[in-house]
Amino acid sequence: MGENNIQKREDVLFERISQLIDESRRKVKTTINTAMVYTNYGVGSYIVEDEQQGEQRAAYGKAVLKRISEKLTDKYGEGWSVETLKKCRKFFQIYSPVTGSIPKNQLKSVYGVDQIHPFTLSWSHYLVLMRIKNDEERNFYEIESQKQDWSVRQLQRQYASSLYERLALSRNKDEVMRLAKEGQTVEKPDDVIKDPLTLEFLGLKVDDSYSETKLESAIISKMRDFLLEMGKGFLFEARQKRFTFDEEHFYVDLVFYNRLLQCYCLIDLKKDKLTHQDLGQMQMYVNYFDRYVKQDFEKPTIGILLCKKKNDALVDLTLPKDANIYASAYELYLPNKALLQSKVKEWIEEFKEYEPDADNTNKE
Repeated sequence: MGENNIQKREDVLFERISQLIDESRRKVKTTINTAMVYTNYGVGSYIVEDEQQGEQRAAYGKAVLKRISEKLTDKYGEGWSVETLKKCRKFFQIYSPVTGSIPKNQLKSVYGVDQIHPFTLSWSHYLVLMRIKNDEERNFYEIESQKQDWSVRQLQRQYASSLYERLALSRNKDEVMRLAKEGQTVEKPDDVIKDPLTLEFLGLKVDDSYSETKLESAIISKMRDFLLEMGKGFLFEARQKRFTFDEEHFYVDLVFYNRLLQCYCLIDLKKDKLTHQDLGQMQMYVNYFDRYVKQDFEKPTIGILLCKKKNDALVDLTLPKDANIYASAYELYLPNKALLQSKVKEWIEEFKEYEPDADNTNKE
């Protein structure tokens, strides 16, 4: 018994020390990444300042960067190629309107400078973000990367799947601009609905003859990716959740819980087009969960019919206006980003046309 206690104490001590070392390593890694980002921003600032004072010819700029690259490589080793210096310059040019120019006497010690907007992502994240030309879209992905702690791979996937455009087109026009300023906010069921839902990671081909069971199994096998696509706050609870009513068994394809909305979310998969029978069945599922499963403190259950083809008119005609049930189409391929961007641009321009003039409002 005494030996067991000693072993337990030893295990606890080992775990505590391991956690401390792991946390320390994470902090060191974060500090190194942060230092790299601020350093590259400062390097870009120096390059832009030099170019503004000197000649503007492209040949001149290339020659200077080539010589600087060679000298930096001789002194610090690899990592300071001409391409890297160009990226530093671009980084400063993109983010200087946000951060403001750094005073010369503060470039050597950028930490703790109030004038600098804090960069919280890694340099690899910013390399991805710099490829996004639209300012509003870039702001959105930067905010979401910070809030959701996206890896670089996850950021790349979300951008490739046109998350910003899909969220924008699923919202009212007066909420589009909010995405760029605050990222995705989850306050009501509408905020978690995406239409369409992009499931390219399942590896199913559009022309495949797959069943709903195969679609469900593919989602289960890629649950981490599916949760990323679903968005904020979702936790997976069950597959083929059975409940019995009037001596008959019913099965919900997928059951999730959203911790931000504090409610259950039921998903039924439909390979073919949506029917009014599908909507009625989901209404029954939602009613059952609301009456017999959810707790008093929890919000009403959300029902989502994930279908290959949906009919908005059918949904509006079949369900009451206050129904907490949604139909979303799914796609097995990445969407046409250019097409979605043009649609969002139209929405934003239309929004700006009807936006009150701030100056005139203040004068009044």
